[in-house]
Amino acid sequence: MKNFMQNCTGVILAGGENKRMPVLKAFIEVEGKKIIERNLKIMRQLFHDIFIVTNQPELYTYLGVPMLGDVYNIRGPMTGVLTALMNSSNKWIFVSACDMPFINPDFIRFMAHERYNPACLAIIDRELKKGDLDTISGEGIYDAVVPLVNYKAEPLFAFYSKKVMNSLEQFVLTGKKSIKYFLLNHDKRVKYITSEEIKNIDPEARSFINLNTPEDVDLYLHPKDRLKFKRRLTRRKQCLDLEHQN
Repeated sequence: MKNFMQNCTGVILAGGENKRMPVLKAFIEVEGKKIIERNLKIMRQLFHDIFIVTNQPELYTYLGVPMLGDVYNIRGPMTGVLTALMNSSNKWIFVSACDMPFINPDFIRFMAHERYNPACLAIIDRELKKGDLDTISGEGIYDAVVPLVNYKAEPLFAFYSKKVMNSLEQFVLTGKKSIKYFLLNHDKRVKYITSEEIKNIDPEARSFINLNTPEDVDLYLHPKDRLKFKRRLTRRKQCLDLEHQN
């Protein structure tokens, strides 16, 4: 299974505007570690090449991971995915948002396998024995692998092939921002992972939890982490009050 990951770059998107969360989502602590640190630990187990797409590189320098700024000054996750595809030296990228604290490495491996439709599996098995998947042609290979949770696509926990790069760029340049809409236009070349398949590996679908609001923190994190988060909010408010007084 590790050979599947050799032609893929792991990407963390950290370019969100953070409008509904009063602190940086990537730095919320879960079980003693910031979300982005937890996710990088998992990414390093799966991918040789990893980078972070962000327009605030000064915040993430300490992680020691290559960083990329958006290729176009058009905000949105679709621009982040495009930036990753344009800069990856591999045929595939796996994308995860920076506010998803419970990503499951076994499920990522499963999705990597699903990039290839059943007609390709015999070829893949043969090439795996040789230790070289690069000799496989593109025939029968999907352009994206995207989970469906409650019948809704999760495009920020997904695999994308470089084959979508040009059409994705056209979408971005025409001002379209919905990556779900982009996927609908490539439906025949997208492998959707069903809720039933997800349950076999990630029964509670925790991989798709993201912390967009303080209410999400209350809903999904343990009491100790919730308390730490609230203390951080209190300190932040105190600092802001002091600034206003001065």
